[in-house]
Amino acid sequence: MAYATAADYTAYTGQATPPADIERRLERASERIDELLFASIYPTDDAGMPTRSKDADAMKRATCAQAAWTLAVGDEFGVASAFKSVSIGSVRLERGGSGDTQPARYAPDASSILQRAGLLPGYILDGSVW
Repeated sequence: MAYATAADYTAYTGQATPPADIERRLERASERIDELLFASIYPTDDAGMPTRSKDADAMKRATCAQAAWTLAVGDEFGVASAFKSVSIGSVRLERGGSGDTQPARYAPDASSILQRAGLLPGYILDGSVW
C-alpha cells in the first residue's frame, strides 16, 4: 500500500498532471520509504499504516519526494548502481565520485523529511554522504 496518491504527488510537485504510471511509481517509492523506516517506532493501525497525522504526512511527502527523484534521475529500480557509465543513443552518463561509492538509492529530500519528522532511527547506510 502506497503512502501517497496521485493527487498527493501533483500537490507536492506542482505538476498539473502526474505521469501515467504514477500509482505504480508511488508503490515502488513507498517500498524505498519502508526501507528507510526499518526499525523505526511509530504507532500504526492493523494495516501497518501510521496513525499519527504528523507521521502519515511525513511519509506521504517522503514518498512523493522519492517518486519525483527517481523520475528525475531515470532510475526507478536502482539498476544504474550496477554500471559506472551508461549510454543511450547520444546520451552518455558516467557515475561521478571516486572509489567504490555507490549512487544514492534514496532521494535526499525523502530522507530529510523523515529525519526532520523524527522517524529515522539512526543513520542511513547507502553509501551517500550526509
